[in-house]
Amino acid sequence: MAEINVKTITELRERTGVGMMDCKKALVECGGDVEKAIDLLRKKGLATAAKKATRAAEEGIIASYIHHNGKVGVLVELKCETDFVARTDQFKQLGTEIAMHIAWANPTYISKDEVNQEELDREAAVEKERAKAEGKPEAVVEKIVQGRLAKFYERVCLLEQPFIRDDSKKVRDVIAETVAKVGENIVVAKFARMAIGE
Repeated sequence: MAEINVKTITELRERTGVGMMDCKKALVECGGDVEKAIDLLRKKGLATAAKKATRAAEEGIIASYIHHNGKVGVLVELKCETDFVARTDQFKQLGTEIAMHIAWANPTYISKDEVNQEELDREAAVEKERAKAEGKPEAVVEKIVQGRLAKFYERVCLLEQPFIRDDSKKVRDVIAETVAKVGENIVVAKFARMAIGE
């Protein structure tokens, strides 16, 4: 078992943003292994984030990003539960990173819930015909359509897109990680993206 001291606890806190006591508990539970403690805190944090998702988010900020060439700009309304969290650097950084992601990925919607049924039906019909034209067996066409609809959601829905800074995570995972750190629900309320010539 590795030694659990103030230096180790501080290192874990700096790497995760989680409180000192929670860091100490995680290190004790993981036998002093910092990497295992990080994984444990992430799992616990994501579970906590799911529980907080139903809480009202009435405070927040308007975050912005203008691309260095001045041809793409984004405004994002990012909401949380308290003004205290809205003023933190962590929350502001999340807003900026989401705005930067939107500038790059150009989503149409925030979440799957916003995609209207007519557009979804049209997309499904196109993919079904495409699968049939490719000679796929009828038995697997529906699975192929569902897989392609998942890719459609990744293309048009912000929360489903692979995050620009770490494509092993979706945008919703990045938000959930911040929720776990700050202890409040965080919601992307709306966004506007403008680009010269679009």
